[in-house]
Amino acid sequence: MITTSIKRRTLLGAGLAGASMLAMPSVLRAQDKSLKVGVYGGYFKTSFDKNIFPEFTKATGIAVESIAEPTGEAWLVQLEQAARAGQAPADVSMMSQVAMLKGQSTELWTPIDMAKIKNASNLLDRFVNKYPDGRVAGIGAVSWYITLVTNTDVYKEAPTSWAAFWDPANADKLGLLALVSNSFLLEVTAKTFFGGTNALDTEEGILKVFEKLAEVKPNVRLWYRDEAQFEQSLKSGEIPMGQYYHDVTGLAAADGNPVRSTFPKEGGIQDSGCWALSRASQKSEEAHIFIDYMCQPSIQATLSRKVGTSPTVKREVTDLTDKEFAAVSSDIEPIVPRYDLYQSKSDWLNQKWTELIVG
Repeated sequence: MITTSIKRRTLLGAGLAGASMLAMPSVLRAQDKSLKVGVYGGYFKTSFDKNIFPEFTKATGIAVESIAEPTGEAWLVQLEQAARAGQAPADVSMMSQVAMLKGQSTELWTPIDMAKIKNASNLLDRFVNKYPDGRVAGIGAVSWYITLVTNTDVYKEAPTSWAAFWDPANADKLGLLALVSNSFLLEVTAKTFFGGTNALDTEEGILKVFEKLAEVKPNVRLWYRDEAQFEQSLKSGEIPMGQYYHDVTGLAAADGNPVRSTFPKEGGIQDSGCWALSRASQKSEEAHIFIDYMCQPSIQATLSRKVGTSPTVKREVTDLTDKEFAAVSSDIEPIVPRYDLYQSKSDWLNQKWTELIVG
């Protein structure tokens, strides 16, 4: 998972710790069965340790040792090196979609037996990660949205389209994520102006999208890597429009800040992480039980309430109220990042991004 999302999850969980102070520690001892689970660090891990893993152990008798994953793709490298030595630092890990694809290329992930995932029918199709031959490499763990955010003192009415980023009236007013691989602005541009992300299927198409995206540059005040810096500028109105995390913006609004998150008509950007099983793990049975448990609508609803993530299962099977669902998700069809490009064309995309967009 990209570093900024880990920071975001760390920030996000700050509001949850207090409610769970009496929960069990992260290493839960059971008589016979155990599982090592890698999760994003900080308060994200704390929330799993307190709200999810104890209940899982109670229900299954399988003890969980939670491992805080390092940032970026360092965890993928560690898992790969360990697997070559026949070891598993974690049996099951929460992995970004790009890391899933890179792990597929070396057969790092033990295929998941869907017959053992009884709750799989609840999943949205986009959260089943498959090898090219159809074997299931990973199952959606959590997802979250990046949306169009505005300061309500500056913008009395919410924008309805991502096209607002290109409006000359918004010159020098935007804060946008600084990397091609975490802003997903190519996908936003393709969906808004070229009919969908299949416009990115060829290099020629990608270059056309880059040209259109370059037109947004006069409107950009800040290409941000530090989320806290943009969040503060959004709240103050110094940078009154941009892209940011839907649930974090909602929390800021709930605290009385003049900010709003809008799902544009083209959809919010939905990013996600998968549960994946290391090929070196000897805990396949326990891992399947764990993944199946995490696919339960009730567990996905708990994650929405406690961690602020969007359900990876169909909305109608959860008991989330309209207000709870709106706090983390939307019924508008999302923009799903083209993770394949960040694996296959990473260097070229970064070069063009620097040349044409942020250089």
